[in-house]
Amino acid sequence: MNRIRSDRGQATVLTVIFMVALLGAVAMVLDVGSWFREQRDTQADADAAALAAAQVLPDAPGASTALAHQYLDKNQHGASRQITFSSSTVANDTVTVEVDRDAPGFFSKLFGINSVNVQARATARAGGIDAAKWVAPIVVNIKHEKLNCGNANGKPVPCFGQETEIELAHLHQPGSGDAAGAFGLINLDLGETGSVGSSTLGDWITTGFDQYMPLGIYNSVPSSMFNSTHVKSALAGRLQDTLLFPIYKTITESGSSAEYDIVGWVGFKVSSFKATGSTGKVHGSFTKVIWEGIQSETGNNLNYGTHTIQLVE
Repeated sequence: MNRIRSDRGQATVLTVIFMVALLGAVAMVLDVGSWFREQRDTQADADAAALAAAQVLPDAPGASTALAHQYLDKNQHGASRQITFSSSTVANDTVTVEVDRDAPGFFSKLFGINSVNVQARATARAGGIDAAKWVAPIVVNIKHEKLNCGNANGKPVPCFGQETEIELAHLHQPGSGDAAGAFGLINLDLGETGSVGSSTLGDWITTGFDQYMPLGIYNSVPSSMFNSTHVKSALAGRLQDTLLFPIYKTITESGSSAEYDIVGWVGFKVSSFKATGSTGKVHGSFTKVIWEGIQSETGNNLNYGTHTIQLVE
């Protein structure tokens, strides 16, 4: 008698084995994807913590450490971390944040894998600026008394937070010219010669110059522009805001032909202004600022409390 053989039992076993393997593979893929997301999130938090810590460098490493911990406590609770400082152009201008934590698995626990270790490292640096963005077209003389309240590391320190007047109509300043007839307004576009319109000046006060402004020689703008509706409306709209003013060292020529040698920038919180006839004044106070710019690699520039921070690693 011939027996009819059935392979259905074997097929069932193979199907079960295949389904288990497939489900295991899918589970591992899901967990691996989750671990990659955890890695990206941890790196993003390390980057943000380093940038936060760099805001008070190089002056206050202790406060910098506290800022890094404060950020990580909110976003990486329970993670181990290490915060160290190093020097690039000046002492303690660079901070490194390292984060180490376990990312749990879910389906991978079926294979005895409870978690994987996730690590991230970020380095941020604070430094002076060789070219600044979003600058306003109102200049300050390097010998202004409120720009020189002290000295640190061989560089002048402004009188931050003190009531200050910038008088734009009478520029008795060093150099071969005195810019008589100019109100300390300049054309921020280094590539363009001559003056600019009052609407452009107003835009630069309202939003700042939208290109990187390097150090160098800049052309004066006629005094009549300061009394224009565009400029006065723009200043009125920025009261209690902080603007970035260029600092000049010398003036050559005079009046609308004057040229200003720009050597740095300073933050200025505007409280009021006066623009009537031959008088131009802006009141407020100098302030420390973190600003968008191209970071100096030499440390030789004059910062006047204006810094930029960037991730370098």
